[in-house]
Amino acid sequence: MVVNKNQFYISPELYLKGEEVSPIKHEYRRGHVYAMTGAKNPHVIITGNLVTQLNNFLSDSPCIVLALDTKVRLEAANCFYYPDVVVTCDERDTTSTADFILYPSLIIEVLSKSTADFDRGDKFADYQTSSTLREYVLVSQSEILVECYRLNDEGIWVSQTYRESDEVELASVNFSCTIVEIYRKVPGIM
Repeated sequence: MVVNKNQFYISPELYLKGEEVSPIKHEYRRGHVYAMTGAKNPHVIITGNLVTQLNNFLSDSPCIVLALDTKVRLEAANCFYYPDVVVTCDERDTTSTADFILYPSLIIEVLSKSTADFDRGDKFADYQTSSTLREYVLVSQSEILVECYRLNDEGIWVSQTYRESDEVELASVNFSCTIVEIYRKVPGIM
């Protein structure tokens, strides 16, 4: 993400009003608004696979799985992001009619070349300001590779990498699946 020093500050309230009428999505970071580009098919397929697997697994739980069009509000970081997949089990989110959530437990980002560095760096740092986030997952769309960051009992983010033939575990929601299920039908990979 590149900040144009000539951009002026926009309040979170003005950003939300603009998003209600905008034909494209924008993320908000500390008073600056950034247009989001469209995703390519591998990105969309991976996201769909994850949403399907998680929805099926969590169907009888109080948790909800949201994708693509739901923002996560990070009040401490003054940001709104559109993660590819987010799970919240917090009643304050699951009963809300707002177009954003405040209490994610799991966030998944599907990496693209243009966003990978930001997703691993500043965006991850912003996500860590959420008091409810327990797991942050980065999924490559160009190779079979899933990076999972979990908050341990000591408050330290610990990483685990999954590769071909591994079973991916998402401890925050007590879910596991083969990595093949995440990459099913992705052209050029499976």
